Amino acid sequence: MHERAQGAILGAFIGDALGLGPHWYYDLSELRADYGEWIDDYTDPKSGRYHDWLKADQLSQSGYILTMMTRSLNDCGGYDESDFCKRLDGDLFPQLDGTPMSGPGLYTSQFIRDVWQQKTIRAIGWQDNGSNADTTEAIERTLVIGMRYATRPAEMAAAIDPDIKMDPA
Repeated sequence: MHERAQGAILGAFIGDALGLGPHWYYDLSELRADYGEWIDDYTDPKSGRYHDWLKADQLSQSGYILTMMTRSLNDCGGYDESDFCKRLDGDLFPQLDGTPMSGPGLYTSQFIRDVWQQKTIRAIGWQDNGSNADTTEAIERTLVIGMRYATRPAEMAAAIDPDIKMDPA
């Protein structure tokens, strides 16, 4: 189980790295024109595309947040919401400006923009903060928590629940 959990987390980092170059192509013929029929290595983003100022060895913001959560879990010996929120406040949020094209990875998801605005503009505390974004962005944080508590579902649910709540406003 431990090796499977490690593999899932490693797979998330590999997926982030592999997806950096060909991220957000909605036209497969355009994707194939830029990258060929099969992508089998890490690639730099093409000019004029998302992340086009990054290199293949850099993380998207999802990878950056995944790294923050992994470090928090390791440093604290488990999920510590206060520690992770302090990391967001001190490490991520100062690099954002509320627009989609800002911060590490140079694209900020709707969920993170919503939370950033509530924390920095509206001064809403973490306990009353959230987002109505109906995407998979919460997995950026909960994947590692899920793997940490894979054999203890009650602890997993208790750790994940506050991280996926909706915007109360």
